[in-house]
Amino acid sequence: MQQEVKQAGKKAGMALTVVSGQMVVAWLVFVGSALLFFWMTRVVFVEQEKELDQAAFAWADQFANPETTQVMYFITFFGSKNFLIYGSLALAAFFLLFKKWRFYSLKVIAISATTTLFNQTMKWLFGRPRPETAFLEQGGNSFPSGHAMIGGAFWGLLVYLVWTNVPQRWARWLLCGLLGAWILLIGFSRVYLNVHYASDVLAGWGAGFFWLMLSIFLLNRLRQRKGRKAGQVLEE
Repeated sequence: MQQEVKQAGKKAGMALTVVSGQMVVAWLVFVGSALLFFWMTRVVFVEQEKELDQAAFAWADQFANPETTQVMYFITFFGSKNFLIYGSLALAAFFLLFKKWRFYSLKVIAISATTTLFNQTMKWLFGRPRPETAFLEQGGNSFPSGHAMIGGAFWGLLVYLVWTNVPQRWARWLLCGLLGAWILLIGFSRVYLNVHYASDVLAGWGAGFFWLMLSIFLLNRLRQRKGRKAGQVLEE
């Protein structure tokens, strides 16, 4: 009996350690993302520094060739409006098929819709023109990057879902690592194609991850509140 109690206590302690660690990481991402966005805003609109953007264009230009350009066109599609609209709807529909995952459908649609609205509002407020050296014609303003912000929130949500649902530790780390690399590649494609400044991309990631963490927190609280209300109804 004592041995069973010790084992149960040990498991509870390990679970508490994991939860505490995840909370620390979540807060670091939340605060770090906000700081990154405000830092980029200050650099671009207050200090009006151009060194970062010029250095990023020069670095990306080292990889420029027809083959790489075609690859970048392919990668950048997965942060585009067309992909994110249909991708979000398809993912939400997929989660509706499974009862235990149906609440994720609300997360996908709510986060995608609000991040898009948030991004377009900021583009209008900041009104930064796109680079004149763009490889392809793009409408709208430049700051913050929609591919980085909306795409970062979409693919970042997949990171969260993988981390909280995949039981195997090695698979969790592998999939999250691949998704993280994919987010970086989408951002790099925007700089490589000259449709965004590097500061646009960094600000997009900052705003996107900040909004993602806040949305997940609020939606989880909403689910807990609904669960408590359902429990009270059953007890009455």
